[in-house]
Amino acid sequence: MSVQARTKGFLDASKATVPLLSVSDLAVSFDNASNPGGPRIQAVAGVNMTLFPRQTLAVVGESGCGKSVTAMSAMQLIPRPPGRFDRGSIRLEGRELLTLPEHEMLKVRGGEIAMIFQEPMTSLNPVYSIGDQILEAILLHQRLEMTQAIERAIGALDEVGIYNRLKERFKADALALAQGKRDLLDEYPHRFSGGMRQRVMIAMALACQPKVLLADEPTTALDVTIQAQILDLLRQLQRDRGMGIMLITHNLGVVAENADVVCVMYAGRVVEYAPVFDLFENPMHPYTRGLFSSIPGLHDMRSRLTTVEDVTNDPAEFRRVPGVVPWWPHMDAAARPALADAREPYILHQIGPQRWLGCWRTPDLAGHASPPPSLDYRRPD
Repeated sequence: MSVQARTKGFLDASKATVPLLSVSDLAVSFDNASNPGGPRIQAVAGVNMTLFPRQTLAVVGESGCGKSVTAMSAMQLIPRPPGRFDRGSIRLEGRELLTLPEHEMLKVRGGEIAMIFQEPMTSLNPVYSIGDQILEAILLHQRLEMTQAIERAIGALDEVGIYNRLKERFKADALALAQGKRDLLDEYPHRFSGGMRQRVMIAMALACQPKVLLADEPTTALDVTIQAQILDLLRQLQRDRGMGIMLITHNLGVVAENADVVCVMYAGRVVEYAPVFDLFENPMHPYTRGLFSSIPGLHDMRSRLTTVEDVTNDPAEFRRVPGVVPWWPHMDAAARPALADAREPYILHQIGPQRWLGCWRTPDLAGHASPPPSLDYRRPD
């Protein structure tokens, strides 16, 4: 880690590295199945974010805000139709991904960008062994003989801790341990617990040593002990390999413990973007404050929990940042500021050296073009 610009761990901007993944003004829409002749459903509406090597970017927000659609767009996994990339770009080390033909994307998926999906039991094919599923990815992206691919698959499972019990059982017999590892490749997903299946998913994702890992709620449906193990494993693999991780989650506790930078999304847009410590110490957007306020405290004695709406329905919450009005689609019409351009009321505005805020495009901001979010920051070890 470079010399930190201040005690919270900011890296000197002059030493910033090249981004691994850059999402610029991404807009994705879907056909309206309930009203075929009506307007398209805008799932993502101008998202900007940047991921650097060895960095964990947490993308948070409620269900349906566009987190997973953004990640799946980077893999070109959005079905078209009904989906459509309306505008924007996604670049992997400067190479545009959205316009790559399918035969080129096959090299990128799993090889340079990998994804861990939300539910391992539905993501793993129940009629194929785990060995077959890992080998498929390895043989697709690596020029290896079958024997070499099997060794790579065993190594990937070993790296995520699948064989720990076998090591204890066969620690005095190397031959039996080697055979036990090969036998485990022939097991099927239903024979594994939720935590072990998630480790298999991680092994599949990392078998080809990708540069970027998209982790879409990797700890969903796991108990807290297994959650901690999975997240510790991802951190260790990240340190060892130098990869960037986009962590999609609802769990703000997971964000506080693991993220370097946080991107808060709502209704397909970025409403706040900041280093993790700054965001937790001083959330600027009312929606972010609403998310934090809705978490019950250990010593709070309340008859009713605070909701996000309790915060976002308070006009005073939108007057905390001088010179700008935070964007919120549900703001009362009388409280909305005068806009410079009614066609696009939203702008992602840089309000500080390391802070971006989704704001209404008022006349004061109309001529101002903020740079897209780019924070080459790692939390201190």
